[in-house]
Formats: sequence, C-alpha cells, structure tokens
Amino acid sequence: MESVFDIIAEPNRRAILSLLVSSQQSVREIERQLRMSQPTVSKHLRVLREGGFVEATVDAQRRLYRLKPESLREVEAWLAPFRRFWSAHVDALERHLDRMEQSTRTKTKMKTKTRKTTRANRERDKGETK
Repeated sequence: MESVFDIIAEPNRRAILSLLVSSQQSVREIERQLRMSQPTVSKHLRVLREGGFVEATVDAQRRLYRLKPESLREVEAWLAPFRRFWSAHVDALERHLDRMEQSTRTKTKMKTKTRKTTRANRERDKGETK
C-alpha cells in the first residue's frame, strides 16, 4: 500500500482533492473540470478511496465523491514543525499589505484634496475674469 505522501505526490490526485474541498463531485464533474478522461479520473479516485482520502456515496446512477479530511492528519502532523518558518513570512506579508493599503488611502485623500483645491481655484478664477 502506498503511503499518504506517495498518494498526494501525484498532481492529478492533488487536483481532485482540491476540487473536493469545496463540495462533493461526481466522476463526470471531475472529468469536466480537470479535462481528464473517465478512466483516468476513476483510477485516481480508486487510489484516493483506498488511501482513505475520499469516500463515495451512491446517488441514483452516479457516485458522488467527497473529501475525508481526517485522512490529512498525517500530513498536518508532519508539517507542524515547519509552520514556524512560514508563519513569520505570512505575518510580514500581512504587515506589508497593511502599509500598502494605508499608503493607497493617503494618496487617494491627497488626490481628492488636490482636485477640490484645483476646482475651487478655477471657480475663483472664473469669478475674477467676469
């Protein structure tokens, strides 16, 4: 049996998991969205099902697949020690974006003030030329 990491190492399987994060999907829906053939989708779904990543329910004549998030606990546990490396970067990115937003607001206020001043000067100048 393949390890959790062997299973999610395959890009098509990760793409299927990404689709299933938002909602359950039929094989046909997965085929259409990922532009893969039915046999390819079925093969990957079988591996994901056997690995415990997805489960299927029968709805009339079709199978609906949904994500089993508990299967990702092993991946989450493995990633836990590495979180400290990216959390500092995410915090820095958030601070940078906040500064950019503040800068944009300040520039917008300055432009608005300049437009009002320019408009007022034009109005004043019109009055002087009469």
